[in-house]
This record gives sequence, structure tokens and C-alpha cells, in this order.
Amino acid sequence: MDRLGTGQATRSDRTAAAAPERASHSRGRLASVVAAAGLLLLLSLPPPPLEPAPAAAASVSPADPAADRAYEHAIARVLARWNPQLDPDEQVRIARAVTRYSAEYDLDPELVTAVIVVESEARPSARSPRGAVGLMQVMPEMLAPLRLAGNSMTIESNIEAGCHILSENIRRYGEEEGILAYFWGPKIRDVAYLQRVRAAQQAVRRLLVSS
Repeated sequence: MDRLGTGQATRSDRTAAAAPERASHSRGRLASVVAAAGLLLLLSLPPPPLEPAPAAAASVSPADPAADRAYEHAIARVLARWNPQLDPDEQVRIARAVTRYSAEYDLDPELVTAVIVVESEARPSARSPRGAVGLMQVMPEMLAPLRLAGNSMTIESNIEAGCHILSENIRRYGEEEGILAYFWGPKIRDVAYLQRVRAAQQAVRRLLVSS
């Protein structure tokens, strides 16, 4: 009777000890089923709409018309230093053409101004013994194929033609040889012209800063 009682007590203890383990196992299986069901539900839902990409910030700030006008007037004053006989209207027309066509042909406006100074001393009516005309001393046969408005002596046409030729030379030969080719053509003989243009460019820069 004591042995039977002892055995019953042992079995009861094992049953009682196993109950929490079975309950824990059941809870684990239930949690796995719930997680799987939740995953299936998420997979069945349509994907959320994509957020539109933020607009890229403008890389170039808009031009400042007031600053452009101030720069044009500074160039006009610099040109008047070389040619005091320019009237105010001519000064402004030349300065506007310099800034406009320098930008169009990707040239430094100080370089274009320096070429004008070296070539013609800022005289729109300048003519060379060889037939070059205008502010940038363009040969008429070089200007004609460009089909620009006005004639070879018109301020705007002459500066546009000169910028076009200078830009093409620089593109083909590099800046220094391109400047020399503006004077010599493809057969460059010496660097004196380049030195004159560089000296004028530095003078233009100093005057622009002080004006």
C-alpha cells in the first residue's frame, strides 16, 4: 500500500510537471501560426505607392540683371579710357556686345575686351592696310560666310564675328595658340601678339576692379 501510494504520487508529480511544458509548447505553436498568418496577410497587401523624388535644386542661380548692367557699364568705362572719342551710346553698345557674345562663345569678356584694345584701340571705324575692319579687325572674307546681321563695320556684327573666330581658334589650338592664330592664322611666327593681349587683359582686369 505504501509502494502503491508512492507510485501514484510519482506519476502525479510527472503529470503535473509535464503540464507547463505542454502548455509552453502549445503557446509556441500558436505564436508560430499567428506569425505565419500575419506574414501571409502582409504579402497579400498591395505595395505602398512610391514617394516622388524631391526636385533637384537648380544648379545655376538666375542671372542678376542689375549685376549684368553694372558689369556692362564698367566695361564701357574701361573702353572709354582707351578711346575717349567713343560717345556714351557706342560705349554701351560695345560693352553689351562684348558681354553677350563672350557668353555665347564661352570666352572671357576681359579677353575679348583686350583683343578689341590691341586690335583697334576700341575704334569701331578702324581699318588696317590689309583690309581688316572694325573693333576686332575682322577680314571681310572671314565675316561674310557667317551671315551675320549688319555689315562688317557694325559694332554687334564685328564683335560677334571676332568672338566666333577667336573661339574656334581656341577650340582647335588651345588658348594661347588660339589667341596667336587670331593674329597670325595657322602659321604662327612669334609670341609678341600674345604678350600684348595678355598685358591688355591684365590692364582691363585692374580697371574693372577699380571702376
